Amino acid sequence: MTEPEITEDVDECLADGRLDPAAAGWSRVPLHRCNLRGARGRKKRWEYWCVTTDSHLFSLTYADVDYIGLVSVWFLDFETRREVSKNLVIPCGLGISHPDTVAGGDMQWRGLGLTAAITESATATRLTALCRAFDADIEIAKPAGHESLNVLIPWSDKRFQFTSKQNTRPATGYVRVGSDVYTFGEDNAAYGTLDFGRGVWPYRVAWNWGSGSGRTDGHLVGLQFGGKWTDGTGLNENGLVVDGRLHKIHDDLVWDYDSGDFMKPWRVRDVAGRYVDVALEPFFDRAEGVNLGLLGTRVHQCFGHWSGWIAPAGVGRVEVDGLVGWAEEFHGRW
Repeated sequence: MTEPEITEDVDECLADGRLDPAAAGWSRVPLHRCNLRGARGRKKRWEYWCVTTDSHLFSLTYADVDYIGLVSVWFLDFETRREVSKNLVIPCGLGISHPDTVAGGDMQWRGLGLTAAITESATATRLTALCRAFDADIEIAKPAGHESLNVLIPWSDKRFQFTSKQNTRPATGYVRVGSDVYTFGEDNAAYGTLDFGRGVWPYRVAWNWGSGSGRTDGHLVGLQFGGKWTDGTGLNENGLVVDGRLHKIHDDLVWDYDSGDFMKPWRVRDVAGRYVDVALEPFFDRAEGVNLGLLGTRVHQCFGHWSGWIAPAGVGRVEVDGLVGWAEEFHGRW
């Protein structure tokens, strides 16, 4: 595919709410201003953060899908399978607001037994959460010159999505569950991953997403794979971040997995065998679903370890061995 690279700031929408044609493309740093308007019921805005270590993880979701808002925090201990979470569904997204740009402002929710915040500074993003079950305080660095995968996917001039996928960002902090304190830092390979989304979506959607971060074969490697939702658009969200530098994969990738048994390995590769061939060995399936008749979602987010190889241009072959990450399948009527 020929995917245009964006190198200057651009608005996602025209004055009438349709897609600005100049916004369709990808960039190495966030350049889009997500000035969504109109399209009642179709606008979706979210920040999803997941901070992994070699033994536990923490995630925070802050979202508004136009008719409901979602605020969710979750912790998982890999060995014991200890899970702690707090999930809120807010009618009409009341009290939830998002900036139009990546890291463009602070976000906070307070109420219904949960306080959660995403706070931005020039050098870091801070995630905090406090509820009856646990509290968390994690800082995710913004390394100078660090690149990410940012892409505007156009289904049509009325349906489109901008996403910023950021990985391999070093993290420090803690999650406290009762009397137990779980730390995040360099000693346990703590990295934060962001999924920032702003768009106008169709009613039915399906996607695959794969991500991983860590050190392997002498490099700091971030995996970013997508599928299904970008098919036929001429753009995708596939890329590799190696030592802070984005290597865009312009080919769609092949996903091989068993939707009847999500705990079997997931394989992701390019058809020509030039860029990537990796497999995720899952150890935990976070399966969730909501069925409200006309509205519903179903997701299997499988956490595990990636192994195989990648071959970024100018870097050469890098062996991938045990990177912590996930692969998921999502279906939605929303």
